[in-house]
Amino acid sequence: MNVDGVIDIYRRVLESEDITGDSDFFELGGDSLLATRVLSGIARVSGVELSFDDFLLAPTPDALAKLVSSDERHLNTADGAR
Repeated sequence: MNVDGVIDIYRRVLESEDITGDSDFFELGGDSLLATRVLSGIARVSGVELSFDDFLLAPTPDALAKLVSSDERHLNTADGAR
């Protein structure tokens, strides 16, 4: 999942178009309940399930996209090893 995909999820959840890659979710008015919606959206689109702790450490679309990409590579490597 790339940063544009995460931005799209942020825009839907926060109902705002004014979001960039370095926008902090919580500074935009997000809360823990909305964060769970973002995490669900990421899991649905990418197949990668991030924890709430991951989200707290990476609350921007750029940072989340990097986490998802690293997890996707890990999953692909694990699948290829079977």
